[in-house]
Amino acid sequence: MGPAPKDDDVAAIMRGLYGDGIIARKGAFSPDWADVLHGEIMALFDAAIAVPHGALPRGPQRWYVEVQPERISGFVDIATHPWFVAVCEAVLGPEYKIVEVGFDIPFPGAADQPWHRDFPSPPATLTGRRLNSLAFNLPTVDCTMEMGAFEVALGTQWDDIRGCKDDMFPPHELWERYEARKSPRLPQRGDMSARSALTIHRGTANRSGVARPVLVVGADAPDASNAAHHDLQVTRAYFDGLPGQVRDHLTCRVADRLEPVLQHHVIEGLLQPDYG
Repeated sequence: MGPAPKDDDVAAIMRGLYGDGIIARKGAFSPDWADVLHGEIMALFDAAIAVPHGALPRGPQRWYVEVQPERISGFVDIATHPWFVAVCEAVLGPEYKIVEVGFDIPFPGAADQPWHRDFPSPPATLTGRRLNSLAFNLPTVDCTMEMGAFEVALGTQWDDIRGCKDDMFPPHELWERYEARKSPRLPQRGDMSARSALTIHRGTANRSGVARPVLVVGADAPDASNAAHHDLQVTRAYFDGLPGQVRDHLTCRVADRLEPVLQHHVIEGLLQPDYG
């Protein structure tokens, strides 16, 4: 038997994302690094929730907020991390684009979400059997079951659920399949995962007394169109000061000053009490 593949090995990356639909790099960053990120996210949430359309509800006591990369001090650390780069290049190609930076926070009282994918499957996946987008998740707390595990139904990024609600929410009669394939994820501070947002998944109820923030960084292949749902913006000074490795992979609007991000990626199916 040969040596075990490294987690930045192209074959291991492709096998994980084309198979289960999710992979992870344990300890990508230190817990102290994640603690700084936690403080920034909680402050950014307080600012966003005070602005009309500054935060999107994703169910009871659960919110999503898009932010400008320069307001996350560790953004360049993420975008230049060897594992992040290796995963993007392996799956999306050398001309991958970073199109989204935001965070999801399930507060105490957040309920189980319905099984869903984040957007309808594009033709590249449905007919071409190719993934052309990825979501990277970085938790800012050590996650426990009581906080509400993120559950992924492994291998379901290939499911054809056209005709269901918004082409994103499988009906109740299909939930048995996802329950049987679910894999609870309990990442720790400093971990980083990569997943296909098409893999059927859900957040579960937060029965603890603390919030469970997760930073999200979205990346596209050149033929994907998810940038149209986001408003990634940076100031000229920040853009000019970025390493070329980051600047060349950003799909963003360069502005004289940062403007409030009006949230566009609404997922209506997460706001309705009847998920059938």
